[in-house]
Amino acid sequence: MPGFGSFTNGLFVGASLIIAIGAQNAFVLAQGLRREHHVAVALVCMTCDALLIAAGVFGLASLLQMYPLALDVARWGGVAFLVGYAVLALRRAAGSGGLRAVDAPRRPLGSVLLTTLAVTLLNPHVYIDTVVLVGSIGAQQPTPGIFALGAVSASILWFGLLAIGAARLAPLLARPLTWRLIDVGVALMMLSVAWMLARPALST
Repeated sequence: MPGFGSFTNGLFVGASLIIAIGAQNAFVLAQGLRREHHVAVALVCMTCDALLIAAGVFGLASLLQMYPLALDVARWGGVAFLVGYAVLALRRAAGSGGLRAVDAPRRPLGSVLLTTLAVTLLNPHVYIDTVVLVGSIGAQQPTPGIFALGAVSASILWFGLLAIGAARLAPLLARPLTWRLIDVGVALMMLSVAWMLARPALST
């Protein structure tokens, strides 16, 4: 079943990139811990991811039909980025730190949503993750649309979990050990995706 395989590949690739701890995830977690418009924040992140993933998968797929060399550029650039990000995650895991909610007055919805858009769209990593990395892998799938659906599903599940579950998991999420374990898992997933990108080229 190529469709099911493409969906599960999209789900895994999307999860491995989205779960990486960065500015966007830290912001969503903080909003969830504070219970400040956290559902609306998660919906904005899901929508942005869906649009960028679709642009990457379908746009890059069309580009690769005209310029096959673009696949090699996207592939090896993505591999270098993923390996570098994995190293950074392992370095964070060797350090210490935790996420804590900040006590501050409740902000209006519009202000929070503008901040969410800024954290999401002004971060160059989001374009590398969704447009370049997800797009380059999705363009190689037998059913790119189903792959994109799997990647979008990972985004919906992850941001929903962050926004809704953060308040209940606040004591656990504040522990530095939890974040060390998350960063180790992130590093392993990044290396797995890097291998997924590099393997087709190395096997030819």
